[in-house]
Amino acid sequence: AMSTKPHTLTAALRAWFAPPRSHGEVLEERQASPLELFYDLVYVVIIAQISHTLAKHPDWEGFGHFAIVFSLVWVAWLNGTYYHDYHGRDDGSNRVIIFTHMLLLVVLAVFAAHAADDADDGRGFSITYSVLFAVIALQWLSLYWIDNLGIGRIIIGYSAAMWLMAGIMVAASIVESPEVRLGLWAGVVAIMIAGMVFAVFGTDPQHEEHFAVTEALAERFALLTIIVLGEVVVGVVNGMSEGSHGAMEVGTGLLLLNNGFAFWWNIFDFVGRKAPRPGAVYRMVWTLFYLPLWLCIAAAGAGMVPLVQHATDDLAPTGAAWLVTGATAGMLLSLSGLVLTMPTHPGIKFTPFTLVFAAALALVVGAMRPMPIVLAACLNVILSLPWLEAFVRHARAGIPLGFQAELHRGVSGGKTVRPGP
Repeated sequence: AMSTKPHTLTAALRAWFAPPRSHGEVLEERQASPLELFYDLVYVVIIAQISHTLAKHPDWEGFGHFAIVFSLVWVAWLNGTYYHDYHGRDDGSNRVIIFTHMLLLVVLAVFAAHAADDADDGRGFSITYSVLFAVIALQWLSLYWIDNLGIGRIIIGYSAAMWLMAGIMVAASIVESPEVRLGLWAGVVAIMIAGMVFAVFGTDPQHEEHFAVTEALAERFALLTIIVLGEVVVGVVNGMSEGSHGAMEVGTGLLLLNNGFAFWWNIFDFVGRKAPRPGAVYRMVWTLFYLPLWLCIAAAGAGMVPLVQHATDDLAPTGAAWLVTGATAGMLLSLSGLVLTMPTHPGIKFTPFTLVFAAALALVVGAMRPMPIVLAACLNVILSLPWLEAFVRHARAGIPLGFQAELHRGVSGGKTVRPGP
């Protein structure tokens, strides 16, 4: 009996540190794991750090810095999330990899708040990011030796892009000019997007089923949406707590918080937890449009801080007014793009157009710069318009709107949905 113990232990260790899942080894019934949710929580800290800085500088320069750093954070999250969904296992190897990511992300969060406007923090951010991307590059490269679809060229090319991005971040840590550093960072985001396009169009269409968006992946995107929506709550609370606690401040803050509720209402009734229609292009567009959606939600939350603090002003502060209304418009336009990737349905026939119309109205309100409480109330009304139009159209068709519509049809992502108790 004793002679079997080493053999049993060896087999257990091999199983515990198994290689990643190969392409095509899709676990369609998989759900987001507690480890993935833990991983996403690290991004709460990073996003909060950069949003706090934007709240202090609600102008074009501040927004530009915020957008670049936020996009870099998105690149890191996207790679970690897609890799785990397609290739991860619930074993020792995967846990070590994810915890390594989290360790590096925590260090990244330390430098994130002032990475764009402080030379030392910019260098620290760049160096940490380069190490993170070296780890990610090794992860993707490891798939080359277990490739079973004949896509080794794409794996090598994508891994090379990751190494190039890591090298650019090293270069960004050396340059003295903050403008050059920001330009290099923007280049990293551009390479990431180009890499996605290369991977999509370089893959044989017959393999598309192996790369389709799973229910677990759609759930991860929905969970990060909720995390980013939390910045609206944080922005309102910070605005009320850092300024006066008068009735006007509280009223303005609660109306702005209601805008956050409207964000959630529109997003989760139209696209939340829903996979795009089949096809590589739809999958790519679906993935890419979540970047401006999340970025604009977080930016709107940051802009709410100065709006609440200036609640008694006759006119909303220019920077804050444009940040909140512009970000709201950006969110609506991004949501319009996401709706276009959804399976066709008569209930959302005009939704992309009503979302664009609402975005235009939000910009008009920003140009007018009314009193903050009036601005917040106007956005409340504007955000309700696309949903009300879709609700009426669904009602006329005899189909409920939102998740209940999926229950009514009995289908979600191609699978039967059974209501809970």
